[in-house]
Amino acid sequence: MANTEKTAGELLQERLLMHPENGGIILSDEELEKAFAFCEGYKKFLDEAKTEREAVDLVVAMAEKAGYVPFDPKADYKAGDKVYLNNRGKALLMCTFGTEPISKGVRIVVSHLDNPRLDLKPNPLYEEAQLGYLKTHYYGGIKKYQWGAIPLALHGVIVKKNGETVRVSIGEDENDPIFCVTDLLPHLAREQMKRTLNEGLRGEELNVLIGCHPFRDDKASEKVKLNLIRLLNEKYGIVEADFLSAELCVVPAFKARDLGLDRAMIGAYGHDDRVCAYTSLMAELEQKTPSHTTVLALADKEETGSEGNTGLDSRYLEDFVKDLAAMQGETGRAVLAASTCLSADVNAAYDPTFGDVCERRNTSYLNYGVVITKYTGSGGKYGTSDATAEYMASVRRLLDEGGVVWQTGELGKVDAGGGGTVAKYIAKLNVDVVDVGVPVLSMHAPLEVVSKVDVYMTYRAFSEFIK
Repeated sequence: MANTEKTAGELLQERLLMHPENGGIILSDEELEKAFAFCEGYKKFLDEAKTEREAVDLVVAMAEKAGYVPFDPKADYKAGDKVYLNNRGKALLMCTFGTEPISKGVRIVVSHLDNPRLDLKPNPLYEEAQLGYLKTHYYGGIKKYQWGAIPLALHGVIVKKNGETVRVSIGEDENDPIFCVTDLLPHLAREQMKRTLNEGLRGEELNVLIGCHPFRDDKASEKVKLNLIRLLNEKYGIVEADFLSAELCVVPAFKARDLGLDRAMIGAYGHDDRVCAYTSLMAELEQKTPSHTTVLALADKEETGSEGNTGLDSRYLEDFVKDLAAMQGETGRAVLAASTCLSADVNAAYDPTFGDVCERRNTSYLNYGVVITKYTGSGGKYGTSDATAEYMASVRRLLDEGGVVWQTGELGKVDAGGGGTVAKYIAKLNVDVVDVGVPVLSMHAPLEVVSKVDVYMTYRAFSEFIK
């Protein structure tokens, strides 16, 4: 009969060493079923909210259905009341008032709604060789070559000179036309193939093909362009000058889908960072009467540096907390100093195909749960907020006591590159903050990949933090 007793060394390992485990193994069948079910709603969210404006519209509708009302700094609120503040239709703050006085701080979760994409230039429409195109300026950090020869959709708003707003979404319905950025056939791409990968497609070559049929008038010039603006005028009532006051972007036209024979992953556009936006939103919506007042910030502009009045480098979040503080006779600075925050953003999952860019002891893995990232930045930790040891300990304790599967991660090897999140803007407010989110494969690509277990555990982490 085999000896099943553990040796002294095995017992010591069990007590002293870390034992990260795959969530697909350690979770019960019931928990796995909950994770898969939770992600059905997430996939629908991704399909319906491909821009930050669409996301805000959708979230406001969900919030109002759950009892949230527009915030009034002069109103009198009690524990359990729910409010929201819509910042220009592109960023959103949501709040549930807690039972504890505001002097004990608020629980803040921040994520962003914007994603890498192709934005239209102010004067985008042109004709060349009897083909109609839209000129673009890419938004955020993309690999430009990934955007060639894939189905694309056009989303956004056009504001006419009279102030009327027209919403545009073409390419998502199966009966809609799609668009694309063309690429060279390999037979004629000898010179192109000599380019660096970064210039496989150059920025000024990301021109979106939208038509080829001419307007039937022998005397008119630029017949294809004229026919295209005619079609847009018939559908939306716009003229070419209306592009000057428009926010139109080009995004992948495909929908979120289960990925893998086991359906354990989701392939979609926009995981970074709508996966954290959705999971934190679900955690906020379910709050009834939390102990500490909760604040959920869904921000814009993170992919371009968080600048602008809808990005977190502006003051709308700070001003909102100041208004909350004033309602109970407190100062904003005192409330912020007593507050804590989870900066909800994704991290790079280990990809064995490109494993040389990661340091395997300090990277995150698909299916191992929500990722805690103590610092981001690059090089010598430039451009980051580095969470304190005390705050890391409190987050560890919170997740362990809540039964949340979690791991730690770092964004690649020390000198391999790096990146930043909004955590540093929260830290500027004198708030304790650490990055928490989902590990992602193919981050910033038109098709990104996440694990359903990790999505669900990220939602669980936010729930434990704010409840």
